[in-house]
Formats: sequence, C-alpha cells, structure tokens
Amino acid sequence: MVANDPHALTDDRYGQLDAALAPYGLMIYGGIHPRRVPVPEYDSGTLILIGTAPAFWERLRAAPEGRDQAPDPVDRYSLRVLSSIARKHQAQAVKFPFDGPPYAPFIAWALASGRAFTSPSQMLVHDEVGMLISYRGALHFDETFTIPPPKYQHSPCKTCATRPCLSACPVHALVDEGPYKLAACHDHLDTAQGAECMASGCIARRACPLSDGAGRPPAQTAHHMRYFHRP
Repeated sequence: MVANDPHALTDDRYGQLDAALAPYGLMIYGGIHPRRVPVPEYDSGTLILIGTAPAFWERLRAAPEGRDQAPDPVDRYSLRVLSSIARKHQAQAVKFPFDGPPYAPFIAWALASGRAFTSPSQMLVHDEVGMLISYRGALHFDETFTIPPPKYQHSPCKTCATRPCLSACPVHALVDEGPYKLAACHDHLDTAQGAECMASGCIARRACPLSDGAGRPPAQTAHHMRYFHRP
C-alpha cells in the first residue's frame, strides 16, 4: 500500500481478485502502483497483470470458446472472462495484449511490476512461470490497494549458472543479449527435428528452471506454437 494515501484500501482486494481468477485457470502475474513506479498510460491507482495458471488449458477446453472450433479461442476466452471479472470487481478499465493496434504496453508493465525480467536471451522471464509467461489481460483500478512485494530483489537470471535459455536451442536462435534469430527458428520448425518444439513448445523456453512453475500441458503449448509458426 502507498504510505499516507487517503484513498488506499485496507481490504484484501489483491487476494479477492486472485481467488476470483482461479476457477478460470488464471492468476495474478504482478501489480503496479503507478504513483510509485511510472508506467505508460496510468499515473495513479492500481494496475493488476493477469496471466495463465496451470489449470488454464483444462478450463478453456471446458468453456464454449474451447469447444466451438472458432478461431482464437484463447483470446476470446480471455476477453469474456476478464471483462466479466472487471465488472464484478469494479475495475475502471480492462486491457488485453491482443487488442490493437495500438497495443497496450504489456512488456513495460511486466518489467515495472518487479516480477518479470529480461532474460539473457532478451525474452521475458517471470518469477513464478519462467519463460512460459503468458499475459492475458490487465485490470486498472482507481483505488490503491496492497500488492505483495516481488519475490526477487534482482533478476533470478543473475544467479542462474547454466543459463539453459541460451544453450538449449538446437539452432542457437536465442543468443546472449539478442537479437532473436527468428528466421533460424522458423526454418528449424519446418524440419523433422523441429517436431519436438511444435508438439511440446520451445525447448529453450521450457529449459528455464522457473518454467516448471507454469504447469503447462503440451497441448496448450502446441496450440501457441501453431499460431506462432503458421504455414
């Protein structure tokens, strides 16, 4: 909570939101008080970042968006669920990473939250879900309420001795301090050797020790890979 803020709330809004997200396979990925940490677009209140939890794919598959065979089930599910939660919890705005252009600055927000960092490969890494990070939306509240402190004071990558995000890729598409070799990645995915990445997700992203926290099933990752590597 921001000290001496007359608008600060004392109830557990953060915990209530996290509990409301859980049945939908979503979780809070971090929060920001723009008064203390300047972020693009907002200068006050509380911004809550939301992403997928281990139960996300199971919940999506059981939802109408997961059964109707229409395009973009993940985005449509995120839009419906988070718009409803925003109304129920009286958020003043709800933003989505897929709504644009112009697109909301989710990378800037993620870094400002103190719970996401730039990995040696220049990909984002999250303190709980590692490089399998997947932001689905953000809620902005005019009120200021308590946000738990980040888990790490500094990037966990600084104490990662093996840095598998750089060494695991078979074609070395992710290199120290970038840039990401996108063409090499796509070329690899067109080969028989790239089948593992297509079926189970990017080897380098999965190799991050923190990625185990995402609890992501192969079917979910394969879905995202099909969107990433379209014919």
